[in-house]
Amino acid sequence: MPQRAVTIVGGGIGGLAAAIALHRRGWRVEVLERAPEFTEIGAGISLWPNALRALEALGLADVVRALGTVEATGGVRDRQGRWLSRTDNAELARRFGHPLVVLHRADLLRALTEALPSDCLRSDSEVSAVRDGGRCPVVDHRGGESRPDLVVGADGLRSAVRRTLWPGAAGPRYVGYTAWRMVTEPLAETPAEGAAIWGRGTRFGYTSLPGGRMYCFATASLPAGVASGSSEYAELLRRFEPWPDPVPALLAAVPADTVLRHDLYDLPPLPSFVRGRVALLGDAAHAMTPNLGQGACQALEDAVTLAHCLDGTPDVAAALRSYDLLRRPRTQSIARRSARLGAVGQLSWPPAVLLRDTAARLMPTRATLRSMTPVLGWTAPGDH
Repeated sequence: MPQRAVTIVGGGIGGLAAAIALHRRGWRVEVLERAPEFTEIGAGISLWPNALRALEALGLADVVRALGTVEATGGVRDRQGRWLSRTDNAELARRFGHPLVVLHRADLLRALTEALPSDCLRSDSEVSAVRDGGRCPVVDHRGGESRPDLVVGADGLRSAVRRTLWPGAAGPRYVGYTAWRMVTEPLAETPAEGAAIWGRGTRFGYTSLPGGRMYCFATASLPAGVASGSSEYAELLRRFEPWPDPVPALLAAVPADTVLRHDLYDLPPLPSFVRGRVALLGDAAHAMTPNLGQGACQALEDAVTLAHCLDGTPDVAAALRSYDLLRRPRTQSIARRSARLGAVGQLSWPPAVLLRDTAARLMPTRATLRSMTPVLGWTAPGDH
């Protein structure tokens, strides 16, 4: 089979993973990233066992695990600091083959870029249009024009590829709450266990990063586009400094000018992730809320599955139809599940909060782990 070419629009986690998977199968790869460089300004990221299994298929699981940290236990606490549920990472690893690993997004992105030849990576290459060119699609971008055998739209929530080729599809929808993300300075002593604390219409979570740092996040139910009256850091202190330990100490260790805030959106279900020789991947296909920590994990699964479907067949369009059948039901189901968990976590009516917390406290740990099996038990296609 002659060498085939792929143009990947978007140099985030999913796009780079797809580039690695296809490059290792002999494809000629170019990754078009509109930003001036391939980097990530985000905070922490959780890689669950299914994501590590995808990274294993890319040959990068050990590299990535070495960049992160594994917490012994974590779970959910209530507003008074009492434990509602706990998850044992050792049991997670026993059941699913890998633990939960947390690392900085920038470190993951760097590991992915380093796994590719530098001439595959084209920064400052914003895409203006994707067109049907007959036998092959045409991608117009700042560096010129590309006519590959395959286009992968991995350009995120507000994907230009999706907007161009799925013009009738509904756009992103606000889920009703905003989120702050931050990383502390190194701490003399870090909390032994990570947790998400559920309040009333608010949540605060924290987990370990390498080097004694902690990744923290917070949410609050607010209208979209509401700006803080002062700085985002001051807003966090106002809302969360009275919360139980270790929240005040964690906030005190956050550099005030590093807090990130984003309103949260998801994507209404698309009828298909493919059009001819164009496939959507990651947030461009199925942007979801972060409540299950599965956004990047599902993008990694997408990349591995896409490459597998393209293996050994010259019919790109048929391979993409197989990719769609494998990925769309799964990712849309996980997106719905994540949305439901977010709605539960953001409850604010006191009787509903009491019922939620009581139900969480009464659920056995083994039942929680069993309920996670459909998400975390994924195996790469062909890996039996």
